[in-house]
Amino acid sequence: MTTTLVTGANKSLGLETTRRLLEAGHTVYAGMRNLDNGEAARELGAVPVQLDVTDQASITRALASLPELDVLVNNAGVLGTSFSTDDLDADAMQQVFDTNVLGIVRVTQAALPLLRRSPSAVIVNVASGVGWPRYLLDPKADEFHVTGVPYASSKAAVIALTVQYAKSLPGMWVNVSDPGYTATEFNGFSGHQSITEGTDATVALALIGPDGPTGEFHSRHGRIDY
Repeated sequence: MTTTLVTGANKSLGLETTRRLLEAGHTVYAGMRNLDNGEAARELGAVPVQLDVTDQASITRALASLPELDVLVNNAGVLGTSFSTDDLDADAMQQVFDTNVLGIVRVTQAALPLLRRSPSAVIVNVASGVGWPRYLLDPKADEFHVTGVPYASSKAAVIALTVQYAKSLPGMWVNVSDPGYTATEFNGFSGHQSITEGTDATVALALIGPDGPTGEFHSRHGRIDY
């Protein structure tokens, strides 16, 4: 049985990822800041676990409660409160990076002892095409119209840290996914993709075998070339 931890799993992309991995036969621990919000994950058959990616003590307790771990999906993220240079300051950057970037580092570092015991450890970090300069500069791309600095730059950092983790962990499969423009609370449900389509890349990367890629960036359409 494959044991998986999904962060930010109480709703949206995290909850759908949890549902699909349960359907694939995984035992899924659904990480979330508040267990009062765990009913949906529990009804699916997941095990809710209190985990705030900005709180090291919370992370340590959550990982200590797991009997084993084969797949880590770093999904938790925040949009932030700054959407232009007019409302941008260092505090706005710090808030977003604390969850979207440092949160991944905190959880991954805490998970490594368990992952190293797995014969086929997999890490999937959920980023965004908004963190990809080529898309931000392409007027035909959905991402072109995004003006906020913190979220885009945090997701760019997630892509880079994924590559570095992949290089440093040759015995594991470490990749990064782009959900695409998916209808979620982040965009007022304006995205043209369904929540299931938005988890296609993440789920596919979570299910890869020993012959799968590492250090790659994937959308639901396949590999995004660096």
